[in-house]
Amino acid sequence: MFKIIFIVFLVIAFVPPVRKFLFWLVVGRSMVNEQKKYNQQSQKQNRKDGDINVDYVPKNAKGHDYRGGEYVDYEEVED
Repeated sequence: MFKIIFIVFLVIAFVPPVRKFLFWLVVGRSMVNEQKKYNQQSQKQNRKDGDINVDYVPKNAKGHDYRGGEYVDYEEVED
């Protein structure tokens, strides 16, 4: 049993096509699915330049009564 596990480990460690295939099995499928989702979303968002799209406007927007900030003194510096 130990010999079989050792041989499988050696094959995985030192044979690049096997490593590449195992990596594809583990990570590649999820990456392909995420790329498909991203492409579908980007196709939905194809808009002309200058178009404006507002997805969400809160009803009780805080900060609408903002009247400005603090006044800060400064001195002009001539070169």
